[in-house]
Amino acid sequence: MTYQEVLQAARTCMGPHCKSCPTCNGLGCRNAIPGPGAKGVGTGFIRNYQKWQELCVNMDTICENKPVDTAFTLFGRTVDLPVFAAPVGAMQLHYGDKYDDLAYNDILVAACAEAGIAAFTGDGTNPAVMEGAAEALKKQGGRGVPTVKPWNIETIREKLALIKPAKPFAVAMDIDAAGLPFLKNLQPPAGSKTVTELREIVEMLEGTPFILKGIMTVRGAEKALEAGAAGIVVSNHGGRVLDQCPATAEVLPAIVDAVGDNMTVLVDGGVRSGLDVFKALALGADAVLIGRPFVNMVYGGGAEGVQVYVDKLKAELADAMAMCGAHSLAEIRRDMIFGY
Repeated sequence: MTYQEVLQAARTCMGPHCKSCPTCNGLGCRNAIPGPGAKGVGTGFIRNYQKWQELCVNMDTICENKPVDTAFTLFGRTVDLPVFAAPVGAMQLHYGDKYDDLAYNDILVAACAEAGIAAFTGDGTNPAVMEGAAEALKKQGGRGVPTVKPWNIETIREKLALIKPAKPFAVAMDIDAAGLPFLKNLQPPAGSKTVTELREIVEMLEGTPFILKGIMTVRGAEKALEAGAAGIVVSNHGGRVLDQCPATAEVLPAIVDAVGDNMTVLVDGGVRSGLDVFKALALGADAVLIGRPFVNMVYGGGAEGVQVYVDKLKAELADAMAMCGAHSLAEIRRDMIFGY
């Protein structure tokens, strides 16, 4: 299958909220919750995407003519490119009945591992979701990152106990999920966490790196570092938790400048192509997460759809690197983009 064929197939089984648009930019699903859209007037998703498009790349081909290397290592695990599938949950509520969370994670984790990358898995109010994600990760030798919602400490402890046998190379928490409309007033309770509470979670992990997803300010990044997080994801949850937020591309450079020497900095939000990945790395990110497009790939083509998309991203990233004179990820610099 080609990328366009996968998208076409996804349109036959996605919805009614997601339209599997030719460009996943938030316009077709504006303000669609349930669905993949953003909260409020829906500009968060749109702004995330648009800001990457406003950045240009600086071409420079006066350099050595040799192959580029897109490989990336995160906490001891090497992947073929600095891209991870982002955690996505409540599949049937937002995307369609074809897959529930367990089936989606099972396909995604295995397909990403086969394609040479890794997946972050989602969480849900049903304990079976985390149990299924842990089993999927265990089958792949821990090649993936389970993501826990910011439940109360007792529930987090139970979730981490489920995860432990899978031996993932890191564990994440999407701290910004505290603002998800459909999590409010549910049991177990979910909500914000103090630095002290986050430090307790880090201690529970007994050395497994902890990634805190949902950081949008320098102060937030500093608090994550203070809590002992090994990494952060600069993310506004795809615009789904607070309207009128800045785009992740807008806040990323300052956050990298503040904490990038002391922790791993990932970013998500509107990243769609290998060229977008290049721009994110030029702004200082170590790697990116991509969410909604991977959903389309799984719904439209299963494991083959994931492989098609990963191949597309890798080719686009390698092309951008070669045309800008970067032969490894470490050689990508901020002066390789224009418009920042």
